[in-house]
Amino acid sequence: MTKYSLRSWVLVLALAPTIVVGILLGSYFTINRFYELEDTLIIKGSNIVEPLAIASEFGIINQDRESTKRLLAASQINNASLIHSIAVFDAENQLFVTSHYHKDFETMRFKKPLTALISTEHETIGDTLVIRVPIISHTGLESTLLSSLNRVSDTERSTQQNQHFIEPIFNNQQEQILGYISVLLNKENALLEQHRAAIAAFIIVLIGVQFNLFFTFRLVKHVNHPITEMVRVVAKIREGKLDTRLEGNLIGELDLLKRGINAMAGSLSEYHDEMQQNIDQATSDLRETLEQIEIQNVELDLAKKRALEASRIKSEFLANMSHELRTPLNGVIGFARQLLKTPLHTSQLDYIKTIERSASNLLGIINDILDFSKLEAGKMVLEKMPFALRETLAETLTIIAGSAQEKGLELVIDIDSNVPESVSGDSMRVSQIITNLVGNAIKFTDSGSVILKIHLVGHDEDNITLRCEVIDTGIGIDESQQEYLFQAFGQADSSISRRFGGTGLGLVITKRLINQMGGQIGFTSAPNKGSNFWFILPLGISQFEIGEVLPVNVLQHKSVLLYEPRELSRDTLNRRLVSWQLILTNVANPENLTSVLQSQNTKFDYIIMSCHGFIDNASLIHLLQQARQHTDCLVLLHDCVDQDVIINVLKANADVLLNTPISDLTLARHLIYPPTPATLVSLPELPIIEDTQRIKASVLAVDDNIANLKLIDTLLKELVVNVVTVNNGKDAITQAQEHTFDLIFMDIQMPGTDGITATQQIRSASLNRNTPIIAVTAHTIAEEREKILACGMDGFLPKPIDEVSLKGVINRWIIKPKFTYFDNTILNWDLCLTQANQKPDLALDMLKMLVSSLPETVEAIDNALGKRDSATLLQAVHKLHGATCYCGVPTTQKLCKDIESALKHKIDIDDIEPEILELLDELTKVESAANQVINQLSVDTPNDQ
Repeated sequence: MTKYSLRSWVLVLALAPTIVVGILLGSYFTINRFYELEDTLIIKGSNIVEPLAIASEFGIINQDRESTKRLLAASQINNASLIHSIAVFDAENQLFVTSHYHKDFETMRFKKPLTALISTEHETIGDTLVIRVPIISHTGLESTLLSSLNRVSDTERSTQQNQHFIEPIFNNQQEQILGYISVLLNKENALLEQHRAAIAAFIIVLIGVQFNLFFTFRLVKHVNHPITEMVRVVAKIREGKLDTRLEGNLIGELDLLKRGINAMAGSLSEYHDEMQQNIDQATSDLRETLEQIEIQNVELDLAKKRALEASRIKSEFLANMSHELRTPLNGVIGFARQLLKTPLHTSQLDYIKTIERSASNLLGIINDILDFSKLEAGKMVLEKMPFALRETLAETLTIIAGSAQEKGLELVIDIDSNVPESVSGDSMRVSQIITNLVGNAIKFTDSGSVILKIHLVGHDEDNITLRCEVIDTGIGIDESQQEYLFQAFGQADSSISRRFGGTGLGLVITKRLINQMGGQIGFTSAPNKGSNFWFILPLGISQFEIGEVLPVNVLQHKSVLLYEPRELSRDTLNRRLVSWQLILTNVANPENLTSVLQSQNTKFDYIIMSCHGFIDNASLIHLLQQARQHTDCLVLLHDCVDQDVIINVLKANADVLLNTPISDLTLARHLIYPPTPATLVSLPELPIIEDTQRIKASVLAVDDNIANLKLIDTLLKELVVNVVTVNNGKDAITQAQEHTFDLIFMDIQMPGTDGITATQQIRSASLNRNTPIIAVTAHTIAEEREKILACGMDGFLPKPIDEVSLKGVINRWIIKPKFTYFDNTILNWDLCLTQANQKPDLALDMLKMLVSSLPETVEAIDNALGKRDSATLLQAVHKLHGATCYCGVPTTQKLCKDIESALKHKIDIDDIEPEILELLDELTKVESAANQVINQLSVDTPNDQ
């Protein structure tokens, strides 16, 4: 492609508009002048010929050609430059008289009947103009003359056979036409005037172009020449001629640019001189030290040893600092959360939340610094474990979605359907990467949207490669500051830290994690237009199905109405629903939604509505109520943070209420398993049942920090019956030798006998040699954790301690039973606990209810199968399916789902009889396994000595 100079562009952009406008205006006025001259000629001719037509009336009536000719000749002589010839034609369209002989009178003759000649008309023939005017009888003499001429005797008619009668001619106004007069006008003068007008217009345009050229060259002189000179100076500076400077006075910004270039050249010159001095000095130093190379090698070896020792000390320092910082934070965060459970007035509640949030932010900063240190030291160990990709991302974004909701941002997850769900890798680090990038996007975006896009860019038999993009509409990053973005403890602009906060480590950690995983990261950004951070992430393909497998094929050919006014969310939902082969009706505003819902006969299997785009809650409620009349499953998507609105407006008027951003699995699960009138369960949220009963267990807690010991004592007393606390390792050994405990929580760093020594002595000689001992530690270094496990401890409880983590440890080490007499696919106790929100009593109650309902269910299925009653069978299977969702029986749940789906699709009972019989056999196995679990859990009561 040809590159044009700035001078060429200036000339083109300055001249082209002037020439085009000049030509257009000149053409317009020239053509207008042409038409004016033509009209003037016609008016002049008409003014001459129309009086002649009146004067020629008597000549035609009296057949006086001589006087008529003199009249015509006089008119032509008076207008000799204009009139070429004048002719009078009679009523029979024959030449009556002419001003002078003209060889071609046919051009002047009227070709149509005279009755068509009503008024003055004109016709252009070549360079001449013919004007014809009818001669109208105004005196009535012609009528009398024609009557006398027509009164001829019969004898004369017979003798004058060649004569014919003259019939009078009238126009449509009943005026008698005696003939017409035709004038042939010369257009040479008019054409000459037209040419003069065209030449004048051309000269004016030419003068305008000359003026434009004059000012354009002045512009080029004052703008282009200085820029050309700047280019020349910059080229010289690039060649190394650093003493080159720009001279002269320039205008406006060019003068500022000149000063900048001169300043840059000065800085480069100073830097070059300084660098040259450094080179000279370095060369001199090198020459002086060539004789000491062997000594330097020895010093380098010593320095290496010192560096290794410093690295060891650094790791030890980090471990100690992690412990020392997390220990007081554990007390601050823990007791702040405990205070939140107590009755507080509004200001106190706000203060406590501020304390908890500030402490959590400090903990996040500490985690970032420790992660950065581990990455720098090369001690970050990545796991490779199977995990569900979409579930992990959904859980991650759910945590940070609140920040986007508070700012009113549109947060969207867009994962291609060809991205596999079950992958292997370090899910915690993947979550950390997404949290950093999406969190930054939300932090630096005040309005608009943040979208996470993931698509497959490569795959083989064992591995996949994903491209992930985080796109926002935030403040963007200036190009000059982008190179500093991935530097530690830095941000693109120093004012950013003051405005938005943060250590500046997030992107550094993210980049190093991605690089360690074998990927790469980059971004594009522009100020005030947003940023697009992308990274390539290699992951393994899991050999096992980790995530939930949903039968999305049951959604095929079902109808769905989607209302979403936000474009990004709408496009993402469109692709998801189309990929599931649903029949989609899409509306983007409340007006179109209203028009669709006004149709009385329209029925949809599902209606998915967003709560955006409505004027007020009343209009939203009205449309929700209207929508419920057109579907049995109304799904409402929202990002509302007002609990009153959620409970009283949204949840009260929808079948399913889902927070945005919504993952593929969550949406599919709610469409495949819509709520029924009997339960109205909104998956995946499980019923929350208050568990006020404490576990009958005895727990020993050891910690030298009084605040931490008090916190863990407070938390444990809410969960277990008996809690014993001591503040040193020696007393812990004494308690372990005198009492039996179900679980021991042991701090690591304590004065005197530390946690590791105490654990080893408890394992060697005490009543609790097999009791699970959990390390309560703030250590995050991998070597420290390996050391802790090697001393005989069973697990970790990281500081700061939270109630959920503590419950998880107790559920794992105290109340987790072991069953060996049946397969986990028949009854999975871990799944029972998960579905009961990790509450064993609730899980056991749900299992007992399932067992008590089995005889009635089996009888109902047997009777329906014998009678081939599809409706009764569907009712029984549907009820059983609902019960299996909370009892950890995966095989039974799958069979119920398949049979229920088949019955809903009107498949004959004979075709699914094998599955029904398999379900009955499976229920027998479930009953046996459930009874074993119930009996074992009833016997296995903790020792509370």
